[in-house]
Parts: sequence; structure tokens; C-alpha cells
Amino acid sequence: MEYYVPFMIIAVIVTVCLVSILSLRAAKRKKPQAIDLMEGREFEQYCADLLRDHNFLEVEVTKGSGDYGVDILAQKDGISYAIQCKRYDGPVGVHAIQEIYAGRDYYDCMVGVVMTNQYFTSPAVEVAGKLKILLWDRDYLEVMASE
Repeated sequence: MEYYVPFMIIAVIVTVCLVSILSLRAAKRKKPQAIDLMEGREFEQYCADLLRDHNFLEVEVTKGSGDYGVDILAQKDGISYAIQCKRYDGPVGVHAIQEIYAGRDYYDCMVGVVMTNQYFTSPAVEVAGKLKILLWDRDYLEVMASE
């Protein structure tokens, strides 16, 4: 019995550490970041700046209304992109994918992208795969911002 006491103490310490780490990660995800507090047009400008920082050329933020679901037009390596920006409080659904699919064709672009400060629903991911739309979620934007 005496031999088990050190193992039990170690097990308790490891458990407390794991719970602490998981709690900190959960708190970080719930804490609003700067992109979560932006207005729609401000988020579009932020996304346009990220694209410029990653060597996209001719980055143009569209006029807003009547843009056929496209917020940014850009080019990189001879490829034209139609990009929709979604600054949401929750997951992005299928409707955003449908909009950029139509907008990509309207602007004769090769690639359609939805950029968001959130994540995508499973149906949105499935539809995007079938329609060949790129999905750049919160994690992707954070990587872009950190590079």
C-alpha cells in the first residue's frame, strides 16, 4: 500500500495539470479577439490586408451591396480569386458557400474562397468540397496573421 501512495500523488498532479491546460484552452477560445469585435466592412479590409501580406496582387474590396456574394477580388500566381468574408458569432453554413460559388462564376474567377473568424458547419464543408470552394477558417486566418 505504501508503494501506491507516490503513484497516486503523481496521478493527481498530472490530472490537475491536464484540467488546467484544457481550461485555459477553452477560455482562450471563448475570449473575443480583435477580429471578433470588427464590423463587417472592417473585417473585409482586414482580410484584404492579410491577402496583400501574402503576396496577393490587385486586391480589391468590392462595393458591398450588389457584389454577388464576393467581398474581395484578388490574384496570385496568375490565378484569380473571388473571396467572401464572414465575420460571424457562430459557425458559417451552406448559404455562404452557395453565394461564393455563384459570385466566383459571375466574376469569372478561377477560385472561390470563404474567409471567416469562425468555423464551418459539416454541411458547409461537404458542399464546399463538391463545389470546389476553399474554406479559410479562424485557425487558417490566425496562421496567416502570424506569418
